[in-house]
Amino acid sequence: MPVGQTVFPRPSCVLSRRGVLAGAVASLGLAGEAAAEPMAPPTDVGQWHSFRDRFIQSNGRVLDTANGGISHSEGQGWGMLFAARFDDRESFVRISDWRRRVLKRGTDALHAWRCRAGPDEVVDDYNNATDGDLLIAWGLLEAAARWQDAALFAEGRALAQDILRLLVRAPGGRTLLVPGLRGFEHPTYVVVNPSYYIFPAFPVLADAVPDPAWVQIAAHGIALLRTGRFGRWQLPPDWLAVTGRTQLPRPAPGWPTRFSYDAVRVPLYMAWAGLAHEPAVVAAARMWGRPASAIMPAWVDLMSGQSADYPAPTGIRAIAHLAIAASSGQGGPAQMPDVAEADDYYSAALTLLSRLAWRDVGMPA
Repeated sequence: MPVGQTVFPRPSCVLSRRGVLAGAVASLGLAGEAAAEPMAPPTDVGQWHSFRDRFIQSNGRVLDTANGGISHSEGQGWGMLFAARFDDRESFVRISDWRRRVLKRGTDALHAWRCRAGPDEVVDDYNNATDGDLLIAWGLLEAAARWQDAALFAEGRALAQDILRLLVRAPGGRTLLVPGLRGFEHPTYVVVNPSYYIFPAFPVLADAVPDPAWVQIAAHGIALLRTGRFGRWQLPPDWLAVTGRTQLPRPAPGWPTRFSYDAVRVPLYMAWAGLAHEPAVVAAARMWGRPASAIMPAWVDLMSGQSADYPAPTGIRAIAHLAIAASSGQGGPAQMPDVAEADDYYSAALTLLSRLAWRDVGMPA
């Protein structure tokens, strides 16, 4: 290797026996799964084009069409990840440049979570969203590896470092990711969002910033998702309240006690990381896999048992097919919806994420 040449970690896809998630599951007494080799760009590029052409403006701004056209760090992060995976460097640059110009905070490497709708590009909340920052770091590091770009690697590494520095808490000995810098710590408990544990991203970030904290974050996240499940179906809520290490988590006060539009990402990210046999994934697959005569609900209230009286949108159906196939081996890619079927940005993003996860974990094409 020439002196001074940067060696970029390869894009990570699934759980590695030697990686951060392997350490996490080993600490919990689980067996890891074999690692997949990094993959070429997906061949179903039309799925990406469908998302890009509907939801990404010419300046790189990703629009959340279900929320009045706002933009946020989550959308920019997903867009960057998609563009890197599909080897679309031109789109990546546009999405990342808008993110850097509009959302980047001046005091650290994190990002403001929301830009209001409209052409004026006004950020109306400078608090960060931890999932958005994780996704942006993941996208930067995947892009750096694909295109051997030192500047992208440096930016992704700096963001990963600040995620560890600013967004990790240890109440009662648990290592937790707080959902944002402000607003989630209370005198007797900390609120966490289980869907912000983006398990397939952790190995990529740990390659760039080697630190045992990644193993602890992953291990305690898995542990939370074993104990923080409720109701008939034993599912995680969108928001959890976490107290001392010896006390079980509970649904967070002030939030609906639902397995809903946030928590549906838990089985997505766990299945994607090779954790498809974890109880949270199996429980969701069981609920979603009820007889065809039963509606696949958009949400379930974990305390009352009530379900939505309208069906799950395309994105949730895509995650359901992934979770059922990964945890039980039932189903096939023909059942996976197309991105074009989605009614809005969020559903389209979940569909494309599910398709990438399907491919990454090596399920039959």
